[in-house]
Amino acid sequence: MSNTLNISETQEIIRDNMDYTLFSWSKQKGIAPIAVKYAKGVYLYDYDGKRYLDFSSGLMNVNVGHGNQRITQAVMEQMQQVSYVTPSCVTKVRGELGKKLASVTPPGLTKTLFTVCGATAIDNAIKLARLYTGRHKIIARYRAFHGASYGAMTAGGDPRKLAADAQQAPNFVHVEDPYCYRCPWGKEITSCSRECVSHLERVIEFEGPGNIAAILMEGESGSSGCIKYPPDYLQKVRALCDKHNILLIADEVMSGFGRTGKWFAVDYHGVVPDIIATAKGITAGYLPLGALIVSDTIAEYFNDRVLWLGLTYSAHPVSCAAGLETLKIYEDENLLENAANMGHYIDEQVELLKQKHPSIGDFRNTGLLGCIELVKNRTTKEPMAPFNAKPDEMVVMNKVAAKLKEQGMYTFVRWNYIFIAPPLCITKEEVDEGLAMISEAIKIADEFVN
Repeated sequence: MSNTLNISETQEIIRDNMDYTLFSWSKQKGIAPIAVKYAKGVYLYDYDGKRYLDFSSGLMNVNVGHGNQRITQAVMEQMQQVSYVTPSCVTKVRGELGKKLASVTPPGLTKTLFTVCGATAIDNAIKLARLYTGRHKIIARYRAFHGASYGAMTAGGDPRKLAADAQQAPNFVHVEDPYCYRCPWGKEITSCSRECVSHLERVIEFEGPGNIAAILMEGESGSSGCIKYPPDYLQKVRALCDKHNILLIADEVMSGFGRTGKWFAVDYHGVVPDIIATAKGITAGYLPLGALIVSDTIAEYFNDRVLWLGLTYSAHPVSCAAGLETLKIYEDENLLENAANMGHYIDEQVELLKQKHPSIGDFRNTGLLGCIELVKNRTTKEPMAPFNAKPDEMVVMNKVAAKLKEQGMYTFVRWNYIFIAPPLCITKEEVDEGLAMISEAIKIADEFVN
């Protein structure tokens, strides 16, 4: 009787959502969402009692894990004091969060404009770069996603924008990616001449250095396939920026706040950007919040000039309270150290999976931001599903994704990628559980290797 009631409740919940809400990046019929009742740690639980291992931290944002009541308490206490003030007013928590951020950012970045999400952080970073430099062009990479607002979407090269970008925002210029596994110049990283950098340098020359406000780069690649930079790539980009007085904007929306095992991914590269745009892990997804963190030099420029940026919900007190408590949790629970350690462990275990599964072409990972790339042939590197695959080209990967869900895993599967980006609190046992599920699902792809 109880199970019948649960099934009925689940069906009603899904039906209400299907009938009265719209779903992102999807046709609206034929989808089968998980009806999540509650979540704790690295697991989601549906109304039928089935448990799902969240192996992508939601959308790579629930960094501290689900259901941490410290954040709930901090949010509740803030709401009992004040839930909203205009951005021209200040609250104690706004200043505390800004001060806390200044203690973990790269040196010289100590002032923050709070936004509401990653896309608004990127949009405002672009506007700020143009205000500060008096220039207008932005250089960004093709295989990058910077958000779904018009400016952020145009800046990215992700094909999800193609259906809507006939009137895309102007003055964005794209460059090829340093995608070593599929090098656009057919080189090997051990013997190349960093053609990816000389390519960027030529584009700067073609566009006119005096016209370029900023170069926008992810701190570490995320949903485009966790494409790892060559070791000195960002340093060389920084040098080009310095040579031509171009600002370097680091998109740390996904890669920030311990996701890579450090506070920010740029810390791995020994590079200090002029601007950091971030979100996601700042509150671990518990409430919407973004941040635009600028260098002291940029901040000082606006001491006597109007900063023409603003949002109704900038520095929202309740979101700031969630952010401040989240940052304390990272430190109290040693989550950055755990992310680095678990990342090394995952690297070792996936190397073993490569020996079992001929369809694993490559695995790229930093901390807990990684993805497996599946191929039909390791020599030719023919992908199991191509870039921007059409529905009929996703048959194999859809079967892999269905197998993961059937076993009780929720993770991000895109084209020929399976993402491994669990919450930073994950244990070895939970990693083993997840990799066992992935191994079982990849057996399906192995059957299509030629």
